[in-house]
Amino acid sequence: MIGSISKTHSKTSQKLNGDTWTKWKRIAGEKSRKLLIDRGWLLIFIAFLLGRVIILSAVSPFAVAFVASVWMLRRKLTLKLALAALTGALTIHMQHTILLFAAIMFFFTFAVLFKKVKHQQRMIPILVFASYFISRMGMNYIQGNWSSYEWMFSIVEASLSVVLVYIFMQGVPLLSPKRYKQTLKNEEIVCMMILLASVLTGTIGWTIYDASVEQVLSRYFVLWFAFVAGAAIGSTVGVVTGLILSLANVASLYQMSLLAFSGLLGGLLKEGKKLGVGLGLFVGTLLIGIYWNEGREFTTMLMETGFAVLLFFMTPESWISRVARYIPGTNEHSKEQEKYMQKVRDVTASKIEQFSDMFQALSKSFSKIDPDEHDKENKKEMDYFLSNVTEKTCQSCFKKENCWVRNFDQTYQLMREMTEGIEDGSLMKRRKLLRDFENHCIKSSKVIETMKQEFSFYLANQRLKKQVIESRRFVADQLKGVSDVMEEFAKEIMKERKIQERKETEIMDTIKELGFEIEKLDIYSLEAGNVDIEMTLSFYDYHGEASKVIAPVLSEILGETIEVKHEEVSPFPNGYGYFVFKSARKYSIKTGVAHAAKGGGLVSGDSHLTMELGTGRYALAISDGMGNGERAYIESMDTLSLLQQILQSGIDEKVAIKSINSVLSLRTTDEIFSTLDLAVIDLHSADAKFLKIGSTPSFIKRGDHVLKIEASNLPIGIIQEFDVDVVSEQLKPGDLLVMMSDGIFEGPKYVENTDAWLKRKIREMESDDPQVVSDLILEEVFRSKDGKIDDDMTVLTAKIDNNIPKWASFSLYKEAK
Repeated sequence: MIGSISKTHSKTSQKLNGDTWTKWKRIAGEKSRKLLIDRGWLLIFIAFLLGRVIILSAVSPFAVAFVASVWMLRRKLTLKLALAALTGALTIHMQHTILLFAAIMFFFTFAVLFKKVKHQQRMIPILVFASYFISRMGMNYIQGNWSSYEWMFSIVEASLSVVLVYIFMQGVPLLSPKRYKQTLKNEEIVCMMILLASVLTGTIGWTIYDASVEQVLSRYFVLWFAFVAGAAIGSTVGVVTGLILSLANVASLYQMSLLAFSGLLGGLLKEGKKLGVGLGLFVGTLLIGIYWNEGREFTTMLMETGFAVLLFFMTPESWISRVARYIPGTNEHSKEQEKYMQKVRDVTASKIEQFSDMFQALSKSFSKIDPDEHDKENKKEMDYFLSNVTEKTCQSCFKKENCWVRNFDQTYQLMREMTEGIEDGSLMKRRKLLRDFENHCIKSSKVIETMKQEFSFYLANQRLKKQVIESRRFVADQLKGVSDVMEEFAKEIMKERKIQERKETEIMDTIKELGFEIEKLDIYSLEAGNVDIEMTLSFYDYHGEASKVIAPVLSEILGETIEVKHEEVSPFPNGYGYFVFKSARKYSIKTGVAHAAKGGGLVSGDSHLTMELGTGRYALAISDGMGNGERAYIESMDTLSLLQQILQSGIDEKVAIKSINSVLSLRTTDEIFSTLDLAVIDLHSADAKFLKIGSTPSFIKRGDHVLKIEASNLPIGIIQEFDVDVVSEQLKPGDLLVMMSDGIFEGPKYVENTDAWLKRKIREMESDDPQVVSDLILEEVFRSKDGKIDDDMTVLTAKIDNNIPKWASFSLYKEAK
């Protein structure tokens, strides 16, 4: 017991110590960042080193260009940077300090004079050129060097300062406390390297145990970038750094070869972690050192490399990872991009959910109708009606006060009963009511006539109010449908993010275990019945492994049948193949259609539609516009076009049809209507929903039996509000679904019972090919009419079958044990 308590106490102490250490590390990191970046001490130290830089024995434009770049980006620090640069120049010699002081002062003067000029970013390089050129020529004049060579040298040096301004303006923002960009371009990396190499040049002359500081740091940074970004960036950093160092000290020209070769080797050996990159630097040092051993002690070169590798091993992994996040192509950058995309998806899902809630609230607001309030409104309308009647009859009557003051209740009740009689058409049959009213009112006939006249206005007002209520219900249904779609979409986004990470790892590991080299895996959807995976694989000699092996394995992992929808394979050995894997439907549908226009014309008023919806459903529809010809064709096509767009958005079929009906009924005042026969089949369960709006029955042939599917709804566009009857039927493999327009159903001549005739014809069909069946039915009706086509005729046939992939899934060997 005591031992367990002590162990628990020990673990708790370790945890507290670890938390304390993490806390102190975080505080130290924040303090150092605030000191170096926010307060600008890092820039001040860089300015000090750049003030020491002289290349080609006399050229020194680095400090002025750096001060000008910071003037543009962080103006408050420029005075401190100028003082730091002059301090660094004093450590070299006085002539260099005077030249740098004059150039900086000229720049400050010009910058103040031209501070109100627009496009300062374009103006700064010109000011730097003028400042440095005037300072150098002034120095030459004092020294008496007024030759054409000095003029040319001054122009070249001032031009170099302009180039450095553009380079530093891309490098300095990387050291800014406010950095929003998460990815560095290759040009920005090179500019940063030039700035870094220029800073390292300022350490020339500093040594530690005979090892040059600039050589140690240059190799250290090459190791860092080779480890982070690979051979390309590593060798580029080596070339840039070595070139600038060799310009400062011609004796170090070999450094460019050493750093470039070491960066290349280190990047190629980066899979060996820090040890591999360090080994690359040692190999490069040995090879270059043996060749250049005349100009430098070989042991000193090895010592400098050893210091650089030791410093690289001491660098915390967190520092390297932090830099790697900004360089494209690194794992850290990819993870950072994934985090960013995940955040975007979370924010998107949250916004969609908010919009869904808003549409839901609007839907409730439109659909909310208080019964008590409705009754009050009806009573008000009745009072307005009676008020109009009494205004035209009772106001001029001498017995007005007797009726409406002394006997108000009796008068009002008689008037209400009279109104009810007019409304239901039973007034003339209610003799007692008429007799009582005649005894009560001396102008009864005039009042009755006026009530009949005013009642038409009352009915019109009631119809208008009813239409408003129906319109509100329509808007509420539409908003509810949009809200449901957006809610489902938000759920898909969140659900997909949770599942993908685990499934992606499982898929990657399994494919690698099977011996395939996977280059890229993109999972777009793992929704049941809507899986969408893209994969790039390497094959030495492809023999259909994607369909034969990988698709069955994916089927086993995801628990549903997966098949290859698209593949692109390289014709060369050991090439790459691109494959798209998607969910295989449990059932497949094959369709056939036959149609003919009235009188053998070219334009039929019937239109048909077959399409696969995105969620594993298949829709078949026939629309028959009223009449024949182009107008009927346009009406039926408009109906199907609206249907297709609404169904593909994910809105429920009933809401879709109600939406189409409302749009078409409000769009025109002409009496142009269209029927709609819609069947939506679930390809995962073979469950079918039939929505028939003014259309003819459909038939299902199952073996020797023929089932009839019918429903009674008015055609689309006649009334604005109607209920859609949905007929559900469970289909089976081998079923034939036959849908037709009224030209087929009502077409057979000399046939009393069309249902029985069509059932018999469908039952007697020997072929189960949908196209053959459609053609035969159309031919039978055509023959029954003695070769005449009295109406547009369309037959749409679909056959439902099991969808059997070429290769079945199999259990993995590790699970079969």
